Amino acid sequence: MALKKTVKPLLYHAVVIVLSIIMIYPVLWLVMSSFKPSNTIFITAESLIPSPWVWENYVIGWQGMGGNTFGVFIKNSLVIVVLSTLGAVFSSALIAFGFARLQFFGKTFWFAMMMMLMMLPHDVVLIPQYIMFAKLEWLNSIKPIVVPNYFGVPFFIFLIIQFIRTIPQEMDEAATIDGCGKFRLFFRIILPLVTPALATAAIFSFYWRWEDLLGPVLYLNKPSLYTVSMALKMFLDNETVSNWGAMFAMSAVSLLPVLAVFFAFQKYIVEGISTSGLK
Repeated sequence: MALKKTVKPLLYHAVVIVLSIIMIYPVLWLVMSSFKPSNTIFITAESLIPSPWVWENYVIGWQGMGGNTFGVFIKNSLVIVVLSTLGAVFSSALIAFGFARLQFFGKTFWFAMMMMLMMLPHDVVLIPQYIMFAKLEWLNSIKPIVVPNYFGVPFFIFLIIQFIRTIPQEMDEAATIDGCGKFRLFFRIILPLVTPALATAAIFSFYWRWEDLLGPVLYLNKPSLYTVSMALKMFLDNETVSNWGAMFAMSAVSLLPVLAVFFAFQKYIVEGISTSGLK
């Protein structure tokens, strides 16, 4: 019995360590490859340790292209990510509050429409959206990427609805008796209690917008407006030699904001999704 209690935890940790190494190896390979000469990265792909170490990849990569440093592309991505995240989280929370707490005509119909939109592939609406934004003369700006987020994101709406439903309605009734209107009830009572769900939505929104390539490619034409994902794609050239070293170097740099957000708010990911109840 004592041997079993000892062996079982050892096996568990051994399996977890092996799986962790398998999952983290591609990232480690990316970072190590960023220090290799560009023309030897795939020749020495089986060797993890660079020989020699090439630090110039980071210098060349940071110089950017089209007269813009890589810092400009990071700034553009941060602007889009922050504006999109704020709009997506706030609008989704407001819509979720309406579905979870208010009674209005056609509520079931509109909820069904929202669920259908959540299952609708994004590629289906690309052409209609592009035509609409072209008629609005929004092309070559961040508006087509940012503004739609201010009308709610179906997945976030559904997530926050489930969280709001765990809040006892007696709290709403008590606040209403004390004179709270609907908006004050939302801002003073509901919004503070659904902070974990809001944080989870914000984290997902950050990840999705940071890695988005299709939206910027469709709507942004000026190099000064390019995002990180577009800048990384520009290091690859089908007609000449691709600068893999600089691309891997800037890919490693682009991971830093993602890792920072994850380690700072990782507890909210589990807490926000787990909506089984409130203390």
